Amino acid sequence: MEDKGSDEVERLKTKFLSVWHNVKYSWALKTKTSFSRNSPVLLLGKCYHFKAEDEDDVIDAHDAADEDSVMGNVEAFRKDFTSRLWMTYREAFPPLPGSSLTSDCGWGCMLRAGQMMLAQALVLHCLGRDWTWPEALTLQPLDTETRTTTAAKRLVASLEASLPSLYGPSGAGSSRTHHVLGSAEEADLHMKEMYHRTLVSWFGDEPTAPLGLHRLVHSGLMMGRQAGDWYGPAIVAHILRKAIEQATDPGLTGVTAYVSQDCTVYSADVVDCHRAERSGKPGTSDPPPLLQNPPTAASTASLSDSRAVVILIPVRLGGEKTNPEYFNLVKNILSLEYCIGIIGGKPKQACYFVGFQDDSLIYMDPHYCQSFVDVSTSDFPLQSYHCPSPKKMPFTRMDPSCTVGFYSRSVQDYERICQELSKVLQPSEREKYPAFSFVPGHSRDHIAAPEKREWPFIRDPRRTITTAGDFVLL
Repeated sequence: MEDKGSDEVERLKTKFLSVWHNVKYSWALKTKTSFSRNSPVLLLGKCYHFKAEDEDDVIDAHDAADEDSVMGNVEAFRKDFTSRLWMTYREAFPPLPGSSLTSDCGWGCMLRAGQMMLAQALVLHCLGRDWTWPEALTLQPLDTETRTTTAAKRLVASLEASLPSLYGPSGAGSSRTHHVLGSAEEADLHMKEMYHRTLVSWFGDEPTAPLGLHRLVHSGLMMGRQAGDWYGPAIVAHILRKAIEQATDPGLTGVTAYVSQDCTVYSADVVDCHRAERSGKPGTSDPPPLLQNPPTAASTASLSDSRAVVILIPVRLGGEKTNPEYFNLVKNILSLEYCIGIIGGKPKQACYFVGFQDDSLIYMDPHYCQSFVDVSTSDFPLQSYHCPSPKKMPFTRMDPSCTVGFYSRSVQDYERICQELSKVLQPSEREKYPAFSFVPGHSRDHIAAPEKREWPFIRDPRRTITTAGDFVLL
């Protein structure tokens, strides 16, 4: 009886936390984000211009698309941003490993940010950077009153039975995929939507989802983190790597992950990741029909024996605050199409950074609690996995601890990435050392002979080094 009473208390506590976090963060979701007309907007390597004639210098990301005076491509930006996968707090899912928690409200934001970054890598892998969701522009801006009222109602009654009616338009839309396709264009759209839906299902909040919260928490247990703990960007990078390595879904056998060591990417290790076989994993050489010929793979058929690599680089861009000398570096990184974003945020509040305009970062916010979605059904609703509301944050508020991500499809891609990033990472006059570096060879060679490492600040007796957690503080 005591156990049952304890479970009831936990469930009630979870519901109260859900309402509290929705009230706490909903104002930010409802607040409209303003963009300058006179400055370009960069979104994961894509550049958009909102230039207009005889208008004010500021526009709203939603309203501007309906103004005839706008000469730029605001609608294209909105569609691109909304097509990125949005992972947020969820509630009422099966208990997490090692706990009775059925919600990640209040503590899972960095894991959700990591899921968003990994999801972008898989979008590049399966669909390509030019892919956008056809229904992206049909989503309405988030409404605080509606969402918060819904959360409050969940406190006293379950709305699970009404979810199909709430998301009826999606079900109707998905049913269209079952009719006989009459053209190559329709067939292509149908195939891409299958990729899209399959990709989202990999991140479902259930124990069987290969990249879902349950798998990430399970991997975290092996690293000393439990459900309910705070996860930093560095440990999330290692959790994501572990989850990808352990994934048995045939669609994920062509992807692996690499995490840098001490802000250093060892090129030989990355090349080995590209070329290595996954031992004991079925389907490595024979992907399922769904992922056999992704839309972007036609030009890379000769690389079918190479695995793609998600490169994750935990860094610290300053001491207590981000060093302004690194702002341009962050901008240059987010301007690259093979960049999959940056996870970080501000202390104890994670964000997923996807772009910038002028001196503000553009990000996706995981701090909103939504209901559990059963992704095992063929027509589960997709709306809650896409966010129509971009948010901005000044660079000065960015926490220095973050993880940068890149997607490399092949060894040839990696060589190009090294060359381009080496130019971007050139130190400034004031900040003499790069945020991270690429070095030849394997990590084991440098670990075996640490006195030969090519880090200039280690050999400089005038430079004082202190450590904090996973990072070297310069």
